[in-house]
Amino acid sequence: MLDKSCNTNGQCKKIDNGQTREQKPWNVEPSTIGNNCINPIRLTIEKLFSKSVTEKSIISLAIGDPTLYGNLNPSQESIDALVKVVQQGKHNGYSPSMGLQTARQAIADFISVDGAKFTSDDIFICSGCASSLETSITALADPFKGQNILIPKPGFGAYKTLAVTINVKVKSYDLIPEKNWEADLNQLESQIDDKTTAIVVNNPSNPCGANYSKQHLQRILDIASRHRVPIIADEIYEKLVYPGKKFVSLASMETDVPILVCSGLSKSLLAPGWRQGWIAVCDRAGVMTEIRRILESLGQRINGSNSLVQGAIPEILQNTPQSFYDDAAAKLEKQAKVVYDRLSHVKGLTPYMPEAALYLVVKFDLEKFPDLQNGLEITKQLLNEESVFCLPGECFEMTGFIRIVITSPCDVLAEACDRIAKFAERHYVE
Repeated sequence: MLDKSCNTNGQCKKIDNGQTREQKPWNVEPSTIGNNCINPIRLTIEKLFSKSVTEKSIISLAIGDPTLYGNLNPSQESIDALVKVVQQGKHNGYSPSMGLQTARQAIADFISVDGAKFTSDDIFICSGCASSLETSITALADPFKGQNILIPKPGFGAYKTLAVTINVKVKSYDLIPEKNWEADLNQLESQIDDKTTAIVVNNPSNPCGANYSKQHLQRILDIASRHRVPIIADEIYEKLVYPGKKFVSLASMETDVPILVCSGLSKSLLAPGWRQGWIAVCDRAGVMTEIRRILESLGQRINGSNSLVQGAIPEILQNTPQSFYDDAAAKLEKQAKVVYDRLSHVKGLTPYMPEAALYLVVKFDLEKFPDLQNGLEITKQLLNEESVFCLPGECFEMTGFIRIVITSPCDVLAEACDRIAKFAERHYVE
């Protein structure tokens, strides 16, 4: 006869043939890596989104998903290419860890512009741009050697999440709002030490919508070259630069700095759920042979990304006209101007007009809002009082700011800005 009885602490007495003996209690503890994994954006959204207490409908301007309101959609060419692949039934199996050769060649051709030159061997397909960033950080930074990477401040919160999850240390370099969010070059250089193995450069940027000039990028490259530090270039918003502005890829510039360019389909093609990203290796000095091997090995962890989208990539990239990207960028600029124009005249607020991407940041002069201590408090009260949901600047390490996603239709953004203005007027103290 075998029986067990357990107390509330999970400690059991095992009864076997009339004999009893104590068994140790269950002790299922989370891993260090699991404990380290905190995504500030997702955490904030999941904690706050359902907490509006007004009768007004919630206007969500928090997450960078261009599909949320249905006014920004993938190109018809992309949809047709994907449907064709599904119907053909040729790409239902696993793909090579680096990705399908046809897809890698199409990506290489697509990004070989303005002096940048890539072959299919330079391309490593990943499951979205976040996966590209994770793989790049993992390939370059060794937690067992106490190494660190430099990330922009303010910057996309996932950089820190991806690094600290695997015990890689992060150090920040400042972006200067008065200079269109350019990097503080002296401060950036002062952060580099003998344990620094990569500098993350986000251009165009999240959350600020900056679009760096060729001259500024060259100065960053000069610092990286001087200290022999590779660059991880997050260029996911490369096709969403507003009319009259030009995007410059780091890979298009003459440099000996090895660069891992991370990008994908999600933002430019307005299809984040398709989860298709890539790393493009730019290595004019020929020093990344071992890193290429590691990138391929890391790709083997998931047996390749979405094979259906990979199968469609050649037709997606070849058939989607430039006018699609131009129209999307123009629409985003128009929507950003709605927010900028309406909030520019509100006392205590300073909006920053972006030059690219999906976001606009707004600074609250906290001295004029004594009952609002920081961006998190602003976000909470704005949601509670006006049912407008933005992200606090603290998600990007900037205090006293909120980030507004400008992908919603103009009428929705106008209504949101009117509510934000009423909120600011209610809390403003002269």
